Amino acid sequence: MMGNDMFGHTMWAGHWLWMLAIGIVVVIPAWRICQRTGYPGWLGLLILIPMVNLILLYVIAFGEWPGNRDSEVPSGKP
Repeated sequence: MMGNDMFGHTMWAGHWLWMLAIGIVVVIPAWRICQRTGYPGWLGLLILIPMVNLILLYVIAFGEWPGNRDSEVPSGKP
């Protein structure tokens, strides 16, 4: 059938390297987005967890960004 080559097994070393590369490509932008919106950057790691990543995207998309709260200064001048 599949033979005894490394592609016949699900746990071959290339699989882990490929998953690491995909993880890096996905986590770095999520980390930067979280930092730029005012959330801690480590929240970008949540993008790797199924269903939690969707919740994170909705919080970022529709929530009030902490970075915007800091820059809003109430105008007390008449």
